[in-house]
Amino acid sequence: MTEQERPTTAFVLSLISGVLVLLGGGIMSMFGYWFWGGNRGGYGGWGYGMMGPGFGMMGWAGFGLFGILGVVFGAIIIISAIMLNSKPHEHTTWGILIAVFSVLSIFGGAMGGFGIGLVLGLIGGILGITWKPTESQIKK
Repeated sequence: MTEQERPTTAFVLSLISGVLVLLGGGIMSMFGYWFWGGNRGGYGGWGYGMMGPGFGMMGWAGFGLFGILGVVFGAIIIISAIMLNSKPHEHTTWGILIAVFSVLSIFGGAMGGFGIGLVLGLIGGILGITWKPTESQIKK
């Protein structure tokens, strides 16, 4: 059995990014529920929006749902990083997915993985896209 070369740096950076985005989404989801109304009977948010009690127009439920979207984006980044490591011949596809969902994490309620996850995901995705196996690996 031969040892196959893998984009290890891209994998590690992307995996860390996915974990940070996942944590950011989880914290945002819990923060949305507990702080904006969940622990106050649904009426203890920062005021009344047009759609009811909570945080402006979206209420506490909307704030928590954005966090869940961040958790989903983090899971997609983690799965893409694992696939990048296990199927290095498809490095372009997985690198693109990592970069795209890292950027989307800033809008999806995960706060971009505290900002660090966004940067690491972009770097990891770009490294995954541009990774090239060595000449000896290509000839095998």
